[in-house]
Amino acid sequence: MTLRNEIELGNTRQKLRELEDRYEELRSDSAEDARVRELTLFSLKRLINQLKEEIARYEAHQPVR
Repeated sequence: MTLRNEIELGNTRQKLRELEDRYEELRSDSAEDARVRELTLFSLKRLINQLKEEIARYEAHQPVR
């Protein structure tokens, strides 16, 4: 995925916030099966890191304002 404009950047930041919130909720939820929770957390963290990389890459290639 490559961000192409400010609209996509804004959408990605919103998605990142939502994923980070879900990650924190799931970390404190002991009702889930431990193995399922572990795998879900791993998957969420991977996606969170990917979105952070995309945001950083987009911002690095923008002219200084």
